Amino acid sequence: QVQLVESGGGVVQAGGSLRLSCAASRSIFSMGWYRQAPGKQRELVARIISGGGTNYADSVKGRFTISRDNAKNTVYLQMNSLKSEDTAVYYCYAARVWSPDYWGQGTQVTVSS
Repeated sequence: QVQLVESGGGVVQAGGSLRLSCAASRSIFSMGWYRQAPGKQRELVARIISGGGTNYADSVKGRFTISRDNAKNTVYLQMNSLKSEDTAVYYCYAARVWSPDYWGQGTQVTVSS
């Protein structure tokens, strides 16, 4: 069983930055974030695997960077040049293979114009 604790959400003006963190209770193959905004379906934002490979949604490429610590039990999402459309609840996840198996509690990111 894996427990996830995420933090770093908040309110920021457009063009600003935030960094989300997600700490896992043990190492796992892949981790990342989904987000969900009102009226929209859940969207995979970014993921990182144990070997270091990453994937990003087209909407955040060039602005967001996902990384892992040396133990690969904590993942970070550096979000730069934030836009109002980035406003959502961001849910950290961990996967034993590819599909999410464990979820964080969610953190609200609000980008004001």
